Amino acid sequence: MIIRLDMQSDLPIYAQLMNQIIEGIASGSLKPGEDLPSVRSLASDIGVNLHTINKAYTLLKQEGFIQIHRQKGVVVNPDGMPGITPEYEQKQAEQLRPMIAEAICRSMDKERLLQIVESLYEDISHSEKENA
Repeated sequence: MIIRLDMQSDLPIYAQLMNQIIEGIASGSLKPGEDLPSVRSLASDIGVNLHTINKAYTLLKQEGFIQIHRQKGVVVNPDGMPGITPEYEQKQAEQLRPMIAEAICRSMDKERLLQIVESLYEDISHSEKENA
C-alpha cells in the first residue's frame, strides 16, 4: 500500500495517515493480520516525525483497527474490524453534517450528493475485489 500525504493540507498528517490505513483495510489492500511498518520505519520512509506515526497508530489501536505487540510489531487487527456503535454513528453524523450543509449552500441536490457517496463506496469496495 502506498501512503500519500498532503503536507499542505489543513488535515493533520496523523489523521491523513489514519484515513489511508483505514481505506487500505476497507479496500482489501491491507488484510487482517498483515504487518504494518514499525513507527520508526514508517516515519523514516515518509519523512515525518516519529510522534506523528505513534499518534496515528495509537488512535487506530484505540478504535480497534490495528494491534500493537511488543514482539510482533504492528498488525492489522486479525480478529476483525470494530463494529457499528452508537458512538460511531454519532461521530459519522458530526463529520457529515458540515459537508451536507455546504452541499446545500452550493445548491447541490440530494440525489447528486447520494451519487457521490455511492460512487466513493463502490470505488473503495471494488478495490477490495480487485485486490483479492
